[in-house]
Amino acid sequence: MTKTFDTSLADSQATPVRPLAPEHFNINAYAEYVLELQERCRHFREAESGVLVYRRLRVGEVFSAGCRDMHQSLNWQLGGLQKSLMFKSDIPNFLEPWYGIGTIASAYGLDYHWSPKQAPAVTGGFGSIFDALDFETQPVEKTAIGSHTLHMIEYFLEKTKALIPISLTDTQSPLNVAVNLIDTTGFMMELVLHPEKVRLLLDQIADLMIDFNRKQLDLIKPVSVWPGHGFPSSSEFKGIGMSDDNMLMISGQHYLDICGPATVKTGNTFGGPAFHSCGNWSDRIAYVKQLTNLTMVDAAFSPETDPDPNPAESFLAFAGTGIVVNARIVGNVNTVTQTVKKLWQPGMKLIITTYCETPAEQAMAYDQIYQICR
Repeated sequence: MTKTFDTSLADSQATPVRPLAPEHFNINAYAEYVLELQERCRHFREAESGVLVYRRLRVGEVFSAGCRDMHQSLNWQLGGLQKSLMFKSDIPNFLEPWYGIGTIASAYGLDYHWSPKQAPAVTGGFGSIFDALDFETQPVEKTAIGSHTLHMIEYFLEKTKALIPISLTDTQSPLNVAVNLIDTTGFMMELVLHPEKVRLLLDQIADLMIDFNRKQLDLIKPVSVWPGHGFPSSSEFKGIGMSDDNMLMISGQHYLDICGPATVKTGNTFGGPAFHSCGNWSDRIAYVKQLTNLTMVDAAFSPETDPDPNPAESFLAFAGTGIVVNARIVGNVNTVTQTVKKLWQPGMKLIITTYCETPAEQAMAYDQIYQICR
């Protein structure tokens, strides 16, 4: 029977782990493991075509209520790094100072709301784009959320002796941030009625984002990895990952003309944009490909990953472009390999992100992926 998205799961891509305190984690051994895999990542980056396999260790607690306490978050993440060593993979997992998706919105005075056992949610907002533009913003690092994130990075660096890879906190696209600020329905109307004002707001958001990302990089630059949150990441890769889910609610041309410039501005400051959207965004590929200096795209390719997965064949449009396709595939070996067969052709740069439950299953998937992509 065909597997479907399991709505009873809090996080379909999460792996159960046991938290591990820093004093019980072998920092030097993990740092050596990262260096071992770095060469594979470099060869992949330089190649015109090829494949890598990434066994992502997404720890559900880190992206839920567990993010509130930086000490607990690090313990959960170190537990994930430790468990990741059991699985055959070409790309190492990394640490992330994650604290919800409202970080940049905090510059506009929006606060986090904490429901029991849930990740934080942004509350408040503006009635119109004019109200948002009239608001006197403050630098993100001066907000409670921004300050906490920087302290979190400092804590992670201290406890891991600045030897373990760390990414920026989750970077939402300027469009996603704008929908945090203004009621979604109202914002969509503003796109039609006041497109120039929307461009102005998105550009303002981009500047706030660039500034805060630089503040983070001042701390983590020696161990920074790219594109970051949600993406397979390495010091050998480039570009900054941005979640752009709300692009599905507007036309492709509106996205390019009105929202694209701020996304490109942000991305090009850090090596180019890397694009993510949940759901099926295959009908927007032609528009996403036009983002200047696009380095990587991320998409779900199985019904166990996303309730509306992407058709694999559509992504052959990226063959020969040098743009990496990160294919997230939750499922067994057969699900993974059958999807890879549809995704692979010479000229593709593929990263297959798996969530196999056992090391043995992962090893089988790993070997079969390389047989397919020869």
